[in-house]
Amino acid sequence: MLLRFDPFREFDRLTEQLASTASRAPRPFPMDAYRRGDRFIVEFDLPGVEPASIELTVEQNVLTVRAERRFEPQEGDELVVAERPQGTYARQVFLSDTLDAENVHADCQLGVLTLTIPVAETAKPRHVAVSGGQDAETIEPLTAGGAEAGPTGPPVSTAGHAAPSGES
Repeated sequence: MLLRFDPFREFDRLTEQLASTASRAPRPFPMDAYRRGDRFIVEFDLPGVEPASIELTVEQNVLTVRAERRFEPQEGDELVVAERPQGTYARQVFLSDTLDAENVHADCQLGVLTLTIPVAETAKPRHVAVSGGQDAETIEPLTAGGAEAGPTGPPVSTAGHAAPSGES
């Protein structure tokens, strides 16, 4: 049996209705975001939302999700309790430049919208080769006369030593 009147639920419902009609702003919806390997996964809870009503846009690294949930009573329906929120839902996520916003994949199953965003190739860790050994080239400082000093041996560090005074 359904309880027609619960004063606390009714107060909460009225407060939400007044707040939503005053601002007319779309409601947010919960999300989880995490990295899995070379991609980011973002999941949004959208229970009762038809996948066809979901609008997904990416503009200047801002991903916007809009969805609409409506209950359309049929003729002869007597509404007893209406607690499930209806209307437009929206959420914006700011994407960094390290993500490939051109290749976002979206899938909606069981009321959960899952977005998969790959990490950009330029942001992936990569190996950098380091040269050295016999092929290494030593750059010698110029002398006061402008002529290059000839290599006389391995470079010597002067760190921690006093500068020469010019006396022999």
